[in-house]
Amino acid sequence: MAVAMSQQSPDHLRAVVDMGSNGIRFSISSLQPPTARIMPTLYQHRVGISLYDAQYSAAGGRQPIDQHTIQAVVSSFQQFNSTCKDFGVLDDNITILATEATRTALNSDDFRNQIKQSTGWDVTMLPKEEEGRVGAMGVASSLPELSGLVMDLGGGSTQLSWLIKRQDAEGVSMPEQGAVSMPYGAAAMSRRLQEAEKTGTVAKLKHEVQTAVKQAYEDLKVPKELQETARRKGGFTLYLSGGGFRGWGYVLMSSHRVTPYPIPVINGFKATRKEFLDTQDVKQAAAASLEEDEDSIFRVSERRAGQVPAVAFLVNALAEALPQIKEVRFCQGGVREGHLFSTLSPEVCAQHPLVVATQPFDSPNASTAIADLLLAAFPPEPMDAAVDDYKSVFTLATLDAFANLMYYHSSHSKDLQTSSALRTTTSGVLAGVHGVFHEDRTLLALLLCNRYGGEVPPSDEQFKHNLEQLVDSPWTLWWLNYVGAVAALLASVFPAGVADRSKGRIQLKASWSKDKKHRSLLTLRITFGRDVDSQAFSKELSNIEKVGKKKKRWIGGRDGIGHKIAVELKGAASP
Repeated sequence: MAVAMSQQSPDHLRAVVDMGSNGIRFSISSLQPPTARIMPTLYQHRVGISLYDAQYSAAGGRQPIDQHTIQAVVSSFQQFNSTCKDFGVLDDNITILATEATRTALNSDDFRNQIKQSTGWDVTMLPKEEEGRVGAMGVASSLPELSGLVMDLGGGSTQLSWLIKRQDAEGVSMPEQGAVSMPYGAAAMSRRLQEAEKTGTVAKLKHEVQTAVKQAYEDLKVPKELQETARRKGGFTLYLSGGGFRGWGYVLMSSHRVTPYPIPVINGFKATRKEFLDTQDVKQAAAASLEEDEDSIFRVSERRAGQVPAVAFLVNALAEALPQIKEVRFCQGGVREGHLFSTLSPEVCAQHPLVVATQPFDSPNASTAIADLLLAAFPPEPMDAAVDDYKSVFTLATLDAFANLMYYHSSHSKDLQTSSALRTTTSGVLAGVHGVFHEDRTLLALLLCNRYGGEVPPSDEQFKHNLEQLVDSPWTLWWLNYVGAVAALLASVFPAGVADRSKGRIQLKASWSKDKKHRSLLTLRITFGRDVDSQAFSKELSNIEKVGKKKKRWIGGRDGIGHKIAVELKGAASP
């Protein structure tokens, strides 16, 4: 999400350095209301210095971090110091966080002292448990709600935890100790797996990892509530973060059933247990990317591709050591996001990221009134919730975000409106928003596109089709067409948004009935105000009814999915 520097107060700027095992991440974020929940990033830069690799000689022995590497780190810190001054970050709002590689370095004191001497900054070393807690908070920041197990795969270590964060509750629940740390990071596992393959002790290493993971799970004392939820749903959701797992996620995206996968960001991507455990296909894809440049996988570096066998080894061990896993979610949040998220109030943490991100684009007083009207366009209860549960899909948060952005593309020419709206969540104004499910990005993009009629130019037809392929149910696709048509009517009735003087222009009420052939019939009763001529909106009214036409708008055609629609115009609305 683009953030104008001129609108940012220095008091709300936060600079964070995450000095990990595989790289050093520099960032400047804003915690200024009302968008603090999504922690907009003003600047970010990664330096690919592996402090883990620097501590191992070619022969495999442990050694201090060499002076050449230290100087490269110091140089990058000095550059970031200059960047912080350019952005106006206050000295008290600069934080340096170091994890496993710095904590265990043989010359850690000297290394940190050289950083202090060159920049004046103290390096805060996170203890194992605190690193796990901060990492878990980073995962918590990554999605609107979470309930399940969490694993953070760094370069030198892996943390296991559990997490509960509900949208209707304040705060985040996790173990008192934050997480259990194990020495099985991506870089560490690569080295140990290579040694085990040379000595024929792979089975012994696998047993060691499984024993450690099982013990870590026992030590976490997962709440009965979480265990019961997992039993009822067929397994836990496993939330994954850290560079090693994100690399795995990008490989899965590259081989997804929908190709090319239309959402480039890894945060919020979901994979089934079967997909996650298909280590053979993932290893083959990674190997191909190493052999030829043209087969390289988006966002998977040569280093990450080289670590895939070690991650696959860990994934196989997890599958046998952990309780049943139903699905996995990949999360972008790490130490940086966790540190920032920990400083926010419980009330802010509980906000829905998509609603927060779209609030700056809301016309005065528009979104609440529009969202209420959109809700009124749905019948109170589904005809058959088992197959068409629109109430669980089109949540209040989704409709609020849609209402906030409903006028954003109105100033574009008609040639651009549908395409620009369709790209809103992937390369448009919401592309960089932190904390959103892929499902929400998909729904909002299609809603915004359909609000302008849904017809895209040939250059965007495949992209739209791929987004539609990500929608789980054809019923949802039909409702997307319906809500888009209703939104187009509301935008015509309220071209400048909803003001106090215009609230009585229209009222909606939806209900179910049966047609002559006893098929479901959605009746939308529309009551216009006394000063509104319904004839002015004949095209929009006709488009709503067309969504119910089998041949043209049902998903799958005449024998496909959809409901018939009847639009009824009533007498004048109350002023």
